[in-house]
Amino acid sequence: TGLIRTALMNMDREAKEYYEVIIQAKDMGGQLGGLAGTTTVNITLSDVNDNPPRFPQKHYQMSVLESAPVSSTVGRVVAKDLDEGINAEMKYSLVDGDGLDVFDINTDPNYQVGIITVRKPLSFESKKSYTLKVEGSNPHLEMRFLNLGPFRDTTTVHISVEDVDEPPVFEPSFYFVEVPEDVEIGTTIQIISAKDPDVTNNSVRYSIDRSSDPGRFFYVDVTSGALMTARPLDREDVSWHNITVLAVELNNPSQVGSVSVTVKVLDVNDNAPEFARFYEAFVCENAKAGQLIQTVSAIDRDDPQEGQHFYYSLAPEAANNPNFTLRDNQDNTAWILTRRSGFRQHEQNIFYLPILISDNGRPMLSSTGTLTVHVCSCDDDGMVMSCNAEAYVLPVSLSRGALIAILACIFVLLVLVLLILSMRRQRKQPYIIDEEENIHENIVRYDDEGGGEEDTEAFDIAAMWNPREAQLVVKNRQDMLPEIESLSRYVPQACIMDNNVHNYVLAKLYEADMDLWAPPFDSLQTYMFEGNGSVAESLSSLQSVTTDSDQSYDYLTDWGPRFKKLAEMYGATDSSGALW
Repeated sequence: TGLIRTALMNMDREAKEYYEVIIQAKDMGGQLGGLAGTTTVNITLSDVNDNPPRFPQKHYQMSVLESAPVSSTVGRVVAKDLDEGINAEMKYSLVDGDGLDVFDINTDPNYQVGIITVRKPLSFESKKSYTLKVEGSNPHLEMRFLNLGPFRDTTTVHISVEDVDEPPVFEPSFYFVEVPEDVEIGTTIQIISAKDPDVTNNSVRYSIDRSSDPGRFFYVDVTSGALMTARPLDREDVSWHNITVLAVELNNPSQVGSVSVTVKVLDVNDNAPEFARFYEAFVCENAKAGQLIQTVSAIDRDDPQEGQHFYYSLAPEAANNPNFTLRDNQDNTAWILTRRSGFRQHEQNIFYLPILISDNGRPMLSSTGTLTVHVCSCDDDGMVMSCNAEAYVLPVSLSRGALIAILACIFVLLVLVLLILSMRRQRKQPYIIDEEENIHENIVRYDDEGGGEEDTEAFDIAAMWNPREAQLVVKNRQDMLPEIESLSRYVPQACIMDNNVHNYVLAKLYEADMDLWAPPFDSLQTYMFEGNGSVAESLSSLQSVTTDSDQSYDYLTDWGPRFKKLAEMYGATDSSGALW
């Protein structure tokens, strides 16, 4: 029939998976002389789940830092299964040990390994090691092969927790403090406590993160952690403070812990009630007694637990006021009523009524507010027409003609003032030098017209060439004195020199300082006198020295050791004749 059947029982794919069988077919019933043909048949054994998983190691040793975050990987375990495909799939779980609530294990579906992870934060100081029992099993079982089982295996994992230098830890992890706003400066409101969780238990130092307390209302003691007030507290300004206290290890300042401290400022009755706004009332001249003219209310910055309640009354100095009375409505408002009729503007047009406002706090605080009452003229319906007592006097005292005359006089006065200011400014207008002109001569102003180029009496220009000769020969103008002489009297005598140019410059400087209308167009000309007629003689370096041999620098040796280097440069000789 050509049917191929197995010849052995319990063939093992894991031992031999592939078979090659050669099949021969003969004709003539297999008799001698018949023909034969062959073919090859390849047979592959399919896998069944007949091999249970087995851990190659019965003990695993792992370690993890105590600072490892949650869900971080601690290590891996693997169970071997000779099957393949779905029959080799694994499922890992923790079945026993003292770290079941601290660690967890997950199965990697690609590589069929168990990954142990951190489930809760670790602490070397609390527990240094853990032991886990890990089980690996096949999730897909075949009932006919259960007798080959069990299809699961277990291994033991030892995990060591390694110590790291941790920042200080606060206990508790959050602080809530209530403080009355009238607490004295320096009062301890809370003791902040932190400690080093490491075995070394280093000392800690406390401080406040100033970014959380910009107003510097609080201070913490460096060593004890006592949180104190450093400034007066005011609930009405800042009712809540959220500050951060830092703890630093003394031996390792890089380890810093922090904790949040919430401070609630409790209310104290320290603000007196006052009017909610500025009140101004109006009463008609035809008002009747008992008429309501104003309703007042008050505010208080405090916030008592039992709520706000205000009491109103007239101030003691106005308790027997004959004009107005007050009625407390018991709802934090009060009415101001007229006590009489017959108010008249010409008698008194403004009344000031002091009102005493008290609160229900402990201690009770009060303040006095003033209500301004204006007497006004009203129509028959009570509508205010005018509240100015002089409104009836002004129209009859000034006529239209008088008003026009007053305006005309004011206009004339304004014109005269403008004219005077214009003339005064024109008179003090300074002489402006054209920037394009290059003027190097002195400008002298005369009150009358001179003789043009032939007029040589105005100023002797030779004084600028040789001041010594100018002192001997002074040419004076016969018909009028030049301006230089008239202005020189303003110059202090201690500054006057026998030099016409110097006097002229000083006089002009004084005139510029005293003239407030002069624009800043001054031009400073500096004249240096040098040459044969000068005291300093010639300052030119062209003819100072003809040759090096003409000049002797021996005097430099007499100036001392400070000028020794200079004497060496110019080849000076000392008294002994030696060249320096």
